[in-house]
Order: sequence, then C-alpha cells, then structure tokens
Amino acid sequence: MKVLLVFAHPEPRSLNGALRDVAVQELEAQGHEVRVTDLYADGWKSQVDRADFPVLAPDTRFKPAAASGDAFVADALTADVKAEQEKLLWADVLLLQFPLWWFTMPAILKGWVDRVYAYGFAYGVGEHSDARWGDRYGEGTLAGKRAMLLVTAGGWEEHYDADGINGPIDDLLFPINHGILYYPGYDVLPPFVAYRVDRLDAAGFEPVAERLRQRMRTLGSTPPIPYRRQNGGDYLIPSMKLRPGLETPGATGFALHQNGAEPAVRETSPPNLAANVTAKGLRSGSRQEA
Repeated sequence: MKVLLVFAHPEPRSLNGALRDVAVQELEAQGHEVRVTDLYADGWKSQVDRADFPVLAPDTRFKPAAASGDAFVADALTADVKAEQEKLLWADVLLLQFPLWWFTMPAILKGWVDRVYAYGFAYGVGEHSDARWGDRYGEGTLAGKRAMLLVTAGGWEEHYDADGINGPIDDLLFPINHGILYYPGYDVLPPFVAYRVDRLDAAGFEPVAERLRQRMRTLGSTPPIPYRRQNGGDYLIPSMKLRPGLETPGATGFALHQNGAEPAVRETSPPNLAANVTAKGLRSGSRQEA
C-alpha cells in the first residue's frame, strides 16, 4: 500500500518523533511505500487568507469557501496545497499523527486541513437531490481509502473513559474521525492512542512502540469504525436526522452515527506501562503533551 503520514509536532526528538520513526520503519518493513509530510519542518502556513487564492480580484469580498472553489476549478491553488492534494490522491492510507493539545489537534494540523481540503476537492462535490445531499460521509473524493489517527495524550487512560473527567476519547476524536476523515469518504480505522506520555522512559516506550507496530501490520485488515453513510438510507434528507427506529439500543450522542451495537475497538495500555509511568511521577495530565 501507499501510505501518507502527516506529522504535527514541533520537536523531532519528541516521543511523537520516535513513534513516527517506529511507524515508518514498520510500514517499510512490510513492503509499503511511505511519504511523510512534516508540517513544522516544512514551515506549513496554517491560516487561510487571500494569499491562498492568487486569482481572487483585490476588490472582491473574500469568501473562503467560494474563493477555494473558484481556485480549485481554475487549477490556481497554491503549490503547497496542490502538492498535498496530490499526496492524498496518491495514498491508499492517510495517517494523521499529533499530540492531543487542549482536546484537539495542534493548530498547524487544523490549518493543513483548512487549506488542503478545498471546495470541490474534499467538500462541495456530488449531486444534491431528494435522495442525495452531495458526496460526503462515506462517499466523496477520498472514498475507498483508509485513514487513522496516531495520538498521544498526557492524561491517564481512565481520564478518557465514558465516566472520566476529560470525556470519552472516542467523543473527543469524533469531530476529526467523522467530520474530517469520514466526511470526504475515508474508511476510518479505530485510533491508536498512547496515554500518560509526558515522562515515558525507555522501558515504558517499548510496549507503546510494539502496540503501534502491530497496528501498522494490520493497517489493511483492521475493520473500520462502522459509521453510517449519509446517502445509505439511514438519514432523512434534507434534515440529515437519523430515521426514527434505527437507533442502536443503548446508543446515545455520537454513537448514534455508528451502525451496530458494538462501539469502535478501544485499545488499553499494558499494566506495566501504567506502573512505570506512575513511578516516574507523571503530572495528572498536562494540556500540551510530548
């Protein structure tokens, strides 16, 4: 397979940097072709502004979505954006790797999405009718490809349980998994999440690295999160509300948008990892992680 890994951490010697190397080495050992976009190293421009749309007339009011669509149709997007779009079309699998900062991705990665996901490329595609509402949520430009998040978090795994203070990790990542990856058509795999990472030492790192290697070995066979397709009949159009009676028993909130009783597979950290990190005196969960 062809794999694109988009890396969003400012320090190459960080835990994230080490995990990136583990992932790339394992993928290449399995015979996959890997490309890496290192956003900080590349000096990625994260804000959307008029400079992104050279064909926009100076006296025209700036409407980002309209300007994005016009530039895409005219093949006038900036070179850095077009290069990333070409990588997305090339790749069979997209990996987004980042530390969980204030319960979401770093701003530079959000800026990558904002600029690369142009109107006409990742959204605003397909027909709108009584039976369809565009090609999105399971359909679209990137349908048939796979995507997965590689995430590090400083908090304890228990903090991200259903009754944990931080909220369920699946809910925190839903806007990314469902709203950024599933929206343009990706089959979204359950995320890889490493917890309590702030002061992880060499002994604690190896179990995390091995979990990641295993996920890379099964990248092509892991069942995706069973999100409901927008145009598959489960939603009323145009209200986009789930049809009454289709709710999975016991499901609430974001889980309503999964088709089936079982939630996405959750990984758990090995017991020796928790003990190791506790001995190192880890902070209870800093907001910016390794």
